[in-house]
Amino acid sequence: MKRVRVVVALAGALTLTPIPATAATPAFTLSGGVSAPIHSMADAVRETVYVDSGLDLDGDGTRDRVAADVIRPSTTGRVPVIMEASPYYQSTGRGNESEVKTYDSAGVPVKFPLFYDNYFVPRGYAVVLVDFLGTNRSRGCVDVGGQSEIASGTAVIDWLNGRRTGYTTLTGSATKTASWSTGAVGMIGKSWDGSIANGVASTGIDGLKTIVPIAGISRWYDWFRSDGVAYPSYSSPTGLGSQFENSNARSRCGAVRTQMTNGSPANGDYTAMWQARDFVRNASRVKASIFAIHGLNDLNVKTLQFGQFWDAVPATVPKKLWFSQTAHVDPFDFRRAEWVSTLHRWFDRWLLNVPNGIENEAQVSSERGPDQWTDDATWPPAGTVSTVLRPSSSGLGTAPGTGTAAFTDNGSATPSSWISGSNTGRVIYSTAPLTSELRVAGTSSITVGVSSSTPTAHLTAYLVDYGPARVRTGEGIRTLTAESCWGESRTGDDACYRNTEATAGNVDAQVIARGWADLANYESVSVTRTITPGTKYRMTFRLSTTDHVIPAGHRLGLLIGGTDSSAIVRPSQLPRLTVDLADTSVRIPLRGSVPSASAAPLVANSVSAGTKGELG
Repeated sequence: MKRVRVVVALAGALTLTPIPATAATPAFTLSGGVSAPIHSMADAVRETVYVDSGLDLDGDGTRDRVAADVIRPSTTGRVPVIMEASPYYQSTGRGNESEVKTYDSAGVPVKFPLFYDNYFVPRGYAVVLVDFLGTNRSRGCVDVGGQSEIASGTAVIDWLNGRRTGYTTLTGSATKTASWSTGAVGMIGKSWDGSIANGVASTGIDGLKTIVPIAGISRWYDWFRSDGVAYPSYSSPTGLGSQFENSNARSRCGAVRTQMTNGSPANGDYTAMWQARDFVRNASRVKASIFAIHGLNDLNVKTLQFGQFWDAVPATVPKKLWFSQTAHVDPFDFRRAEWVSTLHRWFDRWLLNVPNGIENEAQVSSERGPDQWTDDATWPPAGTVSTVLRPSSSGLGTAPGTGTAAFTDNGSATPSSWISGSNTGRVIYSTAPLTSELRVAGTSSITVGVSSSTPTAHLTAYLVDYGPARVRTGEGIRTLTAESCWGESRTGDDACYRNTEATAGNVDAQVIARGWADLANYESVSVTRTITPGTKYRMTFRLSTTDHVIPAGHRLGLLIGGTDSSAIVRPSQLPRLTVDLADTSVRIPLRGSVPSASAAPLVANSVSAGTKGELG
């Protein structure tokens, strides 16, 4: 079917006739309070620089150089930089249309994936797309969140600020400077690309003014593991990284792969290798402002990744947040016009120093239903209180329970089977129907006293909103045929992208937070202990970060089970688990009246449970 293109009639989104660049053309100018397109994409300077990373992880006796493709206005004025670092530019590609970099016969970059160059270069920004060390045109090794990855970003920022040497070729001695750069850098990226933005920000590097992590990872342990239990996606970072290595890395980086394999034991322990890939522990160093975006139904890069980083950065850091009902989706594909407008103002504020006041506006925008958004001044919102609820024979409430509840782990349960009631390998407790809405906003945790009939046991916990709702389904979007254009196209680099619409359906229940753990890590996520059958152990583990309003008439439920086969590996011996209700509680950030308990039966025929998807 032929694509239909639509030029969107939105201020800042029109494809305008550019002003030819001359020596007198300013670096940027404002129109209507935002930077306006005054530079020609046809005249834009396109080049590649190879920056000394300071590392020699591939062991060839020469320090690894990281390749950065640059597109910038043809102007004598200095310009700031929007930077995305990625391993995907010659593999899976970027964006909903899987765009990859292209080059002409002389090796000059032609196609810059995504709309950032088309939209922002005419407005007085440079766009720099960085190949992770070990990928595409860079040397070195892929180490999945480690020093190589962080150096891929910090080295280029240093070069943009005159602190690092850049070269015209991968191996030659001719140097290249960034005399055109103001030194102000904003990093952006989805998924793995958002992870490096978090990681580089956690170094506190000078020159990085803002980051825009879209479903970004903040702690790589939590992508592969959950409180001691493994996710089945990859057994170690080695399996992930090997998919994106270039030929040099494949032949020379065996030592790095071995280090990653040895540092990620199958028992799920948190090791020194994981600690080196933990950006949360250094979040106190962050100086750059943060505009974070995350899908509440993202089971690929789970919302805990956002929540723990948000909580750990200094209170003085300006922050902004969008929560969507999608899974692993870029905001360009679920809220396009508002996204481009907001991102434009955000970069103007932090990279061009335009005093537009965006940092004083609503801190969070949350999607309550398909394409239905509400704003709050702060997040978590004012009035949110950490509240302890307890399961008992009366339901879920504030009073402690007594006695025990038992179930057998069959190793094959899913969220839908557990919540609908067709699978009995779990226990469920709920409040009475709410008399007024209750908002869950933040990161919850559960403490459970439990004994196992076998030496191996895995645990799952959900918070569930029981009640009818209309929600986004699947990934949350459907790609259409018609296109809209965002910026200026030029030969080899189209500014037009297919539109999308929400995929929606009706459900009877929604999983709003979830967590998983290995009981053998009851004492510490760093140490596996022996489980003695029949002995009670007390373990606390985290649930995912969320922002969800439970309407009046609905009920808040707590589910405790064994193996969630949609998320974690099963233990070697499936146990019967006995929960001590007096020693079990859940801590939830709530705004609203604490509900009373109810032992009434729960029935849900259709469940919204989130989508896993792929990392990119």
